[in-house]
Amino acid sequence: MIELQQAVAKALDASPGATTSQLALDLGVSEASVVAALPDNMSVPLDIDLLDELMAELPEWGPMTTIVFAGGSVFEFKCPFPKGKSAYGYYNLMGKHGFEGHLKLDNVGSIYLVSRAHRGAESHSFQFFTHRGELVFKLFLGRDKARKLLPEQLQRFAQYRSKAQPEKVES
Repeated sequence: MIELQQAVAKALDASPGATTSQLALDLGVSEASVVAALPDNMSVPLDIDLLDELMAELPEWGPMTTIVFAGGSVFEFKCPFPKGKSAYGYYNLMGKHGFEGHLKLDNVGSIYLVSRAHRGAESHSFQFFTHRGELVFKLFLGRDKARKLLPEQLQRFAQYRSKAQPEKVES
């Protein structure tokens, strides 16, 4: 893990704006491994036992940006994270803004709280990965019309960060 942390640090020094997915490709590791290797001020793991609590609470946070990567394409949903309920082995999202779907929460092996600048702006996200280190989705804190992060979301994010695991797990 120390070698990967050093490789990630070196890659970020060379290209501070590099995405974690690009770093993973360049380094030949999973994206979750790269996220785990980010400096502690950028990434901390959340105990997977908090997944159900987080999923139940997220719809109350207000507008956020959910990003799903599939086959080289990027899908963005800029709306409140939908409420959901568990049934038939899935967490069924019941969105009112065209954002619906079915999450296989049993496949989520790690969650990271990531704080990295994006195009020069402060950015914070929850990132969900499978047990094999593959990205499931990223959920970014919302912004107001002036592109400022929403203060109440920042406060809630900080609360989850305080619950984060003291040590990183290797994915």
